[in-house]
Amino acid sequence: MLCKVYVDIFNMPNQQAMPKEEVTDLLRFLYEFSPEVREKAIWLREFVWDLYPQANELIYDNYNALAFGWSPTEKLGQTFCSVAAYRTTNQNVHFGFYRGSEIADPKKLLLGNGSQYRYVLVNKLDDFPKEYIIALIEQAWENSLAKVKNPKDIIHGKTITKMISPKKREMKAKK
Repeated sequence: MLCKVYVDIFNMPNQQAMPKEEVTDLLRFLYEFSPEVREKAIWLREFVWDLYPQANELIYDNYNALAFGWSPTEKLGQTFCSVAAYRTTNQNVHFGFYRGSEIADPKKLLLGNGSQYRYVLVNKLDDFPKEYIIALIEQAWENSLAKVKNPKDIIHGKTITKMISPKKREMKAKK
């Protein structure tokens, strides 16, 4: 089964492109999460779409998380920011940067110490550092565009469901 998932990612035979207004898949994937997680995810989605309507939303309904990110192309490697809702007891929501290690973070708000991904944990929307994140997204967008080798790869304003994992992590209720 794991091999099929990787085949789907790389060959993407089941990907569906739709306009950004089409939220059917995303809402279906979000249904299993708590109302608070759904609210955060939808708010963050609108936040990015309002800033970058020319970008493309790539949706990955994975085993551990529902993740959706934005890219100037349809390639994961050119994603500049993303939202991830984790299938864990506390259902964490991250607003992240695929290549966050490459952007300046003078306030040191981004978490993560891997070679690429950096994120902020979104506990409350009222506490989300919107203006600061906008500045980080601008850097990430520019970095992402610089990585596009062929300008013909750039597409505009699509929502693309890239992967649906056949098996999901079971979410357990908080004790």
